[in-house]
Amino acid sequence: MMIIVRILRKTVLVAEFILFFIWDLILANLRVAWDVITPRGYKRPGVIAIPLDARTDLEITLLANFITLTPGTLSLDVSADRSLLYIHAMFIDDPDTLRREIKQGLERRLLEVLR
Repeated sequence: MMIIVRILRKTVLVAEFILFFIWDLILANLRVAWDVITPRGYKRPGVIAIPLDARTDLEITLLANFITLTPGTLSLDVSADRSLLYIHAMFIDDPDTLRREIKQGLERRLLEVLR
């Protein structure tokens, strides 16, 4: 019985993650498209470091890949001690807000699915 509950819980978490990521992709595509078609560019590009809760190679690799799949962001490198992920983003209005969005959104949901 417990195995069935765990399987159902993981299934719900995977479905929620997929929906979250699709919504994130739509918003990112719209933001990049808007920046391309408007005369005034809204870009504020830069590189920021994101502290990682992800610890395993799989967790870090998947997080970096999902960040790279999102238009306007690109994973660059992981620190030697694997505690920071460096990313380039097209739109950095506030670095702390972007870090928080990735940590509380993408990373948290990904780790819920994997752990």
